[in-house]
Amino acid sequence: MPGHPSRWGRRRGDRLARADVPSDTAHHLLVCHNSKIACRCGGGGCSVDGERNTTGRCQVGDRYDVVVVGGGAAGLAGALALARARRSVLVVDAGEPRNAPAGGVHNYLTREGTPPGELLAAGRAEVTGYGGQIVTGRVRTAARDDGGFSLTLADASVLRARRLLVTTGLVDELPEVPGLARRWGRDVLHCPYCHGWEVRDRRIGVLATGPTGVQQAQLWRQWSPHVLLLVHDAPPPNADELEELAAREITVVDGPVAELVVAGDTLTGVRLADGGVVDLDALVVAPRFTARAGLLADLGLAPVEVELGGHVFGTQIPADPSGATAAAGVWVAGNVADVRAQVISAAAAGLTAAAAINADLVAEETREAVRERRHRVATMFTEQAWEQRYTSRPAVWSGRPNPQLVAEASDLAPGRALDVGSGEGADAVWLARRGWRVTAVDISRTALQRAAAHADDAGVADRVDWVHADVREQPPVEASYDLVSAQFMHLPGEERDVLFARLAGAVAVGGTLLIVGHHPWDLRTSVHRMHLPEMMYTPQELATGLDPAVWDVRAEARPRTAVDPQGREITIHDAVLVARRRS
Repeated sequence: MPGHPSRWGRRRGDRLARADVPSDTAHHLLVCHNSKIACRCGGGGCSVDGERNTTGRCQVGDRYDVVVVGGGAAGLAGALALARARRSVLVVDAGEPRNAPAGGVHNYLTREGTPPGELLAAGRAEVTGYGGQIVTGRVRTAARDDGGFSLTLADASVLRARRLLVTTGLVDELPEVPGLARRWGRDVLHCPYCHGWEVRDRRIGVLATGPTGVQQAQLWRQWSPHVLLLVHDAPPPNADELEELAAREITVVDGPVAELVVAGDTLTGVRLADGGVVDLDALVVAPRFTARAGLLADLGLAPVEVELGGHVFGTQIPADPSGATAAAGVWVAGNVADVRAQVISAAAAGLTAAAAINADLVAEETREAVRERRHRVATMFTEQAWEQRYTSRPAVWSGRPNPQLVAEASDLAPGRALDVGSGEGADAVWLARRGWRVTAVDISRTALQRAAAHADDAGVADRVDWVHADVREQPPVEASYDLVSAQFMHLPGEERDVLFARLAGAVAVGGTLLIVGHHPWDLRTSVHRMHLPEMMYTPQELATGLDPAVWDVRAEARPRTAVDPQGREITIHDAVLVARRRS
């Protein structure tokens, strides 16, 4: 290159009790994009990449584009989208889904009534189908490290991620009524849109634990005419509310509820503190929804209170519509970010966050690619860069002469030839065999040593002068050569124009200038090319630098067959300038 500038192409609450189950599914599905094996480590070993792991700990990689913490609907949807975006993704999940007690998932289009475990199994299969690896585990701590995050699991494994998607959900904190928590999700309910249809026209008691009890009772009246408001420890309804309840035929039951009444495995009612029993088929309660956000505290994120009618009914992590939090690189989705989210909206939020994360990674990768490209362009034409390239392997080029040189020089009478960027000498040796006296110039000493050895082997060492030089700084002698050949020399535009003008000046009267390069059309193909379009040129662009009064010029885009990295035969084009100097 200068001797050889670029022969490219020759070849990313107080009175509240916690329910027994957490939410969204807490903490971690390990999803590795590069593996086709689902790894579910429960301590008994697993198979990863076809090998049995008997350590009781999951054998996974330690660096991912994204770690998803929580494997419920939001986490799996996010992992699926990211895996399909060809990201390395790790989902860690504790295997404790919030909706596990429920008989089915509702209002999920095409999945209506699907048991929660079945929905999760299908989601996991979809994730693993795109290269995911799934393992049970818990993330204990999270911290920032260079360029991302470091996560420590309960088994002391350490994982690193460029971005985090936290979908750990929430905890339902239930009223402290004996027997209530054990029936949560079965006949102790909360959401009418999730369970109303299943208890339609049945006896429903609404346990008031705050000022929203009246609104809840009115809402559940849509599903059944047999709704009772159990005042329990909430403020009693005011006169207007009592009128509204009476208008809807909702009976108000005063006094605290002491316990649930269960026959066999069926709720039959509640017992009041005065000993009276109210017969019911279902009991509605309003939990306090508490975000499972302990992990996020490590990263400076704290949940905020969520109010309804001035009453705090939960907490969630604040985020923008994409799920991005105030902590750079951290997204949230599902109930940890939205206490009202149902399964389908949690899944949608996971997808939205995944798309935002991928876009953020693309932007980061683009910035890094620009930095790397600028550095490469600034250093690729140095002697050090070419020495590094040549010393990295025994041979860089094919050892065959360039086809356009063969096509143009076969019928020329031998004389003095200048081979600029001679590389490992194939062109110079070919010319010498045909009787030419060749000056072969290259910036790499290693390339010249190899070339000289090839000339010795071919018996033409005496016909080639090997010159170590950077032709950008040491231009050739003017009007001294019958043939000047520059094959696939690609430089930044201004440098190229100066160099090619000097090469034209080195052609003697009656001599030939032959410049060959990779045509810009090649970038449209799947052939391997360094993507430096500003350094590629058309033959017509080269021809504009030659005075037609002095030169007879042919400028052509010549097709030839090549094989791309996938083994497909394709057509590429050489930009060929052949110019004969008349005067």
